[in-house]
Amino acid sequence: MGIPVTPIQHQPKPVHASKHSGSLFNYTLKRAGQSLITVLIVITVVFLLMRLLPVEGYFGDGYDKLDASQREAVLKSMGLLEPWYMQLKNFYVDLFRGDLGTSIIFRPQIPITEIIGPKIPYSAYFGFAALLMSLSLGLCLGVFQAREKGKWFDRLGTGYVVFINAVPAAVYFLFIQLYATQAFKLPILFNKDKPSSWILPAICMSLGGIAGYAMWIRRFMVDELNKDYIKLARAKGLSNTDVMFKHVLRNAFVPMAQYLPTSLLMTIAGSLYIESLYSIPGMGGLLIDAISRQDNPLVQALVLIYSTIGIFGLFMGDVLMAVIDPRIKLDKKGGAR
Repeated sequence: MGIPVTPIQHQPKPVHASKHSGSLFNYTLKRAGQSLITVLIVITVVFLLMRLLPVEGYFGDGYDKLDASQREAVLKSMGLLEPWYMQLKNFYVDLFRGDLGTSIIFRPQIPITEIIGPKIPYSAYFGFAALLMSLSLGLCLGVFQAREKGKWFDRLGTGYVVFINAVPAAVYFLFIQLYATQAFKLPILFNKDKPSSWILPAICMSLGGIAGYAMWIRRFMVDELNKDYIKLARAKGLSNTDVMFKHVLRNAFVPMAQYLPTSLLMTIAGSLYIESLYSIPGMGGLLIDAISRQDNPLVQALVLIYSTIGIFGLFMGDVLMAVIDPRIKLDKKGGAR
């Protein structure tokens, strides 16, 4: 028998806050660079696609009133007769100066920034109101569905989620506008001087979010309830309320954090259909009007704004996930996600 050798116990190295902060900073820079490249690609693609549209969209109703030489002069003044790469370069130069161009049909010769600026507060107000209702009601509905899994309340909530996702939104939006206004004596269209006319549009904007948050939080919470650490917590004598809110909800909320920034930004940007339905002078209704009137520069600017908002929301979601979820490895070996 040899002399027994006691194996050396290797203690895991502690993760220092400064090291994690450095990794998070590098990860944020990397994701910011990827998002910037994505935005530039989207801008370029949208710009080129808009140049494939018929040139009649740059003249409005006056196309037939101009002869060939006059049309050529108008297109030349807009820079549309130059090669596509020169048009793209000029577009980026103007874009970095904050110039989105001018409207040609919706409000002729008016800078697009002046058209969009007054409409942002309306979309932002309804967006914040709808997001507040979606988060509060959706999370509460999902939590109580998970807590009452298989019971009548869970079935009722599941029915609501299925209805919202299965029925076209235009159907129940019109139903709410026609019948809720009569039942509760509310204005059928938006009026900035009547706060009662703000209620139905905000409710309509929140219905999809309530169903989405309820569905996902219920799913994540039910998954967490089947894990071993929950069984151990209950074996230690923790109450059902403590288990649900201190452990299950906290961990189930982590996957949803990725989508919160995107949901926030897109909701603030406004709902295309609802703003048009209730005659709200926001950005959503503006896009519908610009498309119907074939105002190509205005459509291009709005599409770029919405796509940039979506990409920025995804970037913020990834960063938020990296901050609140320690299981995500930020180094190059482990991968970001």
